[in-house]
Amino acid sequence: MRNLIISVIVPLLLFSLYGCRKNSSAEVRLKVNTQHLNKLFQEINFNGTKVGIVHIYSEYPDYKWVDAKGEGIACVDDASRASIFYLRSFQKTKSKEDLHKAELLLKFVLKMQASNGYFYNFITKDYKINKSFKTSRAEANWWSWRALWALTEAVPIIETRNKNLSHQILNAVDKLIPKIKGEFKKEKRSFKEDENLWLPFEDAGDQASILTIALSNYYLLSKDSEVKEIIRALCNGIISKQKGNSKQFPYYAFLSWENQWHAWGNSQAYALLEADKVLREESFIKKAQKEIDYFYFYLLKRKYLNSFNLGDSTVKQFPQIAYGIRPMIFAAVKMNEITGEEKYSLLAAEIARWFFGGNPANAKMYFPKTGICYDGVLSKDSVNKNSGAESTIETLLSIQAIKNNTGAEKSLKMLLSGGKNNND
Repeated sequence: MRNLIISVIVPLLLFSLYGCRKNSSAEVRLKVNTQHLNKLFQEINFNGTKVGIVHIYSEYPDYKWVDAKGEGIACVDDASRASIFYLRSFQKTKSKEDLHKAELLLKFVLKMQASNGYFYNFITKDYKINKSFKTSRAEANWWSWRALWALTEAVPIIETRNKNLSHQILNAVDKLIPKIKGEFKKEKRSFKEDENLWLPFEDAGDQASILTIALSNYYLLSKDSEVKEIIRALCNGIISKQKGNSKQFPYYAFLSWENQWHAWGNSQAYALLEADKVLREESFIKKAQKEIDYFYFYLLKRKYLNSFNLGDSTVKQFPQIAYGIRPMIFAAVKMNEITGEEKYSLLAAEIARWFFGGNPANAKMYFPKTGICYDGVLSKDSVNKNSGAESTIETLLSIQAIKNNTGAEKSLKMLLSGGKNNND
């Protein structure tokens, strides 16, 4: 750990203190620009209701809407992400437009709920629900958990502003929670050695993280003791997937699925920190802290990874995407908020440099003047210049989180002030 701190944080501190003085007159604009996201957003009439969608793909160079073959034009996954972004923006800006877009996106999510309580994911270009494709079925899967996260985060913000929508959201949530309780009771039997441990699909630590965040929000609304038990079991499940130690690879990383780790959706540390508002379990905080202190610094030294498999020792560095960077920023910022330690806001800033050239291709990925974020780093020599919904929203959530943390924002501005064309 000592060597990692010396190699990463100390240079960052020195640069922050000394490296940018020669450019101290140049104020770096760290802008959350929704221009491109707003172009992906569309109001439509969907089954008799005005809702908002976010078009899934947008390709270089003209960035017009592009469909996802076999899936559709928009999905619950992206609508949920975007609604969270707009809700958090509204809390800061009090912008009626931000709130309006968030509400329209939430209405779309509500219309995608199936009779079984879960959510379909995609709609087709003729505004019909895709009920058959494997990434769109109404089942216990990513998009249902992400919908629950968005809906439960929305209620405290809109309940006094839009009581009707808040009531609809709570009704939808109340249809899904019993299903989750049923899945918990059914699947936890697989873990006979620990009754209080659960991973969705028996081994999905990545999905467990999204569900933990959503249920932590729900518990604050409901004070449901059974849900609290499920949150604890999910956290224990996540922790059961932590591997390595301070000297042995993968340095306290939480595995995503079986023997695999992948950067995208790697929200386990952040989920454990979010669960603290319900469980107040210091040992869970310590587990998250170990991944952040050791594995995150390892990733910085390696200039990030796409994935690895402990079973066959396969390690992939590319592609790298915004969805692999945002979870680390969320975790580092949250750790700073919990501990008050400056090193975590500095770490969040250093990770966020990925969007501004701090990646293996030394390529700028986010452009504050347009709000475009490229879809990924493909190699040391190339990037994917398309800018779809996922990349755009995950980038904006990242920059938003940095700007909402005074230490992280100041540190990132200092880091970027030494470069050129920061506002291109």
